[in-house]
Amino acid sequence: MAVLTEEQTMLRDMAREWADDESPVTAFRAMRNGAPATFYDPEAWRAQAEMGWASILVPEEQGGVGMGYLSLGLVLEQLGRNLAATPLAATAGATSAILIGGSDAQKAAWLPRIASGEIVATLALDEGPRFTGAAGTATVSGGKLSGTKEFVAEGDSAQLFVVSAADGLYLVEGGEGVTRAPRKLTDSRSHAQIRFDNAPAERLEGGEDLLTQVTDRAAIGIAAEMLGMAESAFAQTNDYLKTRVQFGQTLASFQALQHRMAKMFTELELMRSAVEAGLEAADSGRASISQEASLAKALANETLHLVSREMIQLHGGIGMTDEHDAGFYLKRARVLEQMWGNAAWHRDRFARLSGY
Repeated sequence: MAVLTEEQTMLRDMAREWADDESPVTAFRAMRNGAPATFYDPEAWRAQAEMGWASILVPEEQGGVGMGYLSLGLVLEQLGRNLAATPLAATAGATSAILIGGSDAQKAAWLPRIASGEIVATLALDEGPRFTGAAGTATVSGGKLSGTKEFVAEGDSAQLFVVSAADGLYLVEGGEGVTRAPRKLTDSRSHAQIRFDNAPAERLEGGEDLLTQVTDRAAIGIAAEMLGMAESAFAQTNDYLKTRVQFGQTLASFQALQHRMAKMFTELELMRSAVEAGLEAADSGRASISQEASLAKALANETLHLVSREMIQLHGGIGMTDEHDAGFYLKRARVLEQMWGNAAWHRDRFARLSGY
């Protein structure tokens, strides 16, 4: 496990307490049933911003706290435990793009507003149903960007988009030339098709390499959220097996089920090691960050797939119903498995980057 500073330990504990008290899974269920336009609770997002979570990546000179990616991952993990509907991960992805490729003027214009929670930002990169890592076909002429991006997370409410075009990444403010079309996915979260039609755009520096740096960090952040989900799904399943009685014995006493739980436990430990290594690589700027990002996301995809599937199966009939929370974990898992690259894509990339 990563060695945490006192401040990081306090941040993790605060995030866990807030998620348990203010954003349990029942809050997600209420949000899903209410189906607000943002697909998250704006008051909860405001509270998260007031606690400084939106500013974790933002340097102090731009109004943030500059605690880095490991600290961000700790918060995303705790929010993932309870399936908290929040634009934090999407906004952090866009923040990374501005931090790495933004000019001083762009940083001064956007980072303080992100740090305060005034705006939600997101990455608009994919043009098809799957992540490819390619720049896409959006074009820019005379400072105006045109193109269409599919399944943009938090696209329903974002005020700032980081958009990939053939020659790099651009900042596009939601408004002129921007059309949104909601896309309903199984996780009941915000996803939208965003059409840009001569939308005013400002280029970020860095070109194709910037795209890789940004998506690596976005993948690691999502893996941290998935770690929290996997931990919670495992814990709930373990508790159920200890209390459910069949044939006069608790389910936890059956050796076959013990083996299945033991396998999940060991896979979770491997997942945690890979995710925390990826977060630390992002903080330190290690040259191996692309390999570590792919390793973290591949293991996160496969482990959460296993644990969410086992959660359904080991809960039996009740796990198949909407009244139980198990289905929420499985549905969110299947969406996140595809976001920023599925397991096969990242395993292939890891092999190529490692010279195989």
